[in-house]
Amino acid sequence: MNKEVIEALRQTVASSYALIGQLHLCHWNVRGKSFFSLHDAFESQYTELFSAVDEIAERIRAIGGLAPGGLSSLAEMAGIKELPEDASADEMVEHLLEDHKKVLKDLAVAREKAVEANDAETEDMMIARTQVHEKAVWMLNSYLG
Repeated sequence: MNKEVIEALRQTVASSYALIGQLHLCHWNVRGKSFFSLHDAFESQYTELFSAVDEIAERIRAIGGLAPGGLSSLAEMAGIKELPEDASADEMVEHLLEDHKKVLKDLAVAREKAVEANDAETEDMMIARTQVHEKAVWMLNSYLG
């Protein structure tokens, strides 16, 4: 059991879970000319991310740690601000872009800790997750022009 890897994964779960919440908020409340495309894009992202968070939490358990839980605990750990419900579509995209970047930072730390611990399985998982979030950043940036 490597405590640094576990803590980095716990942080990744928390920030990822916060991103799920923000994606739901945006999915439900997006308005305007881009409604259909953004509504579908946000749903696709939170659906994929929900499964990924479960896999990361299970990895924490597999290597001897406890997965974090509880909305207030996860929110406190995450360090992601909540977006107002009445945000514009562009504000939503900008906010989610920053949230994905925060998750990418947490993934990078977890990957580094896994490398240091010689934990190739966790490293591989973090690399795969990084690719997903990098693609999301690219797509959100492309929307903003």
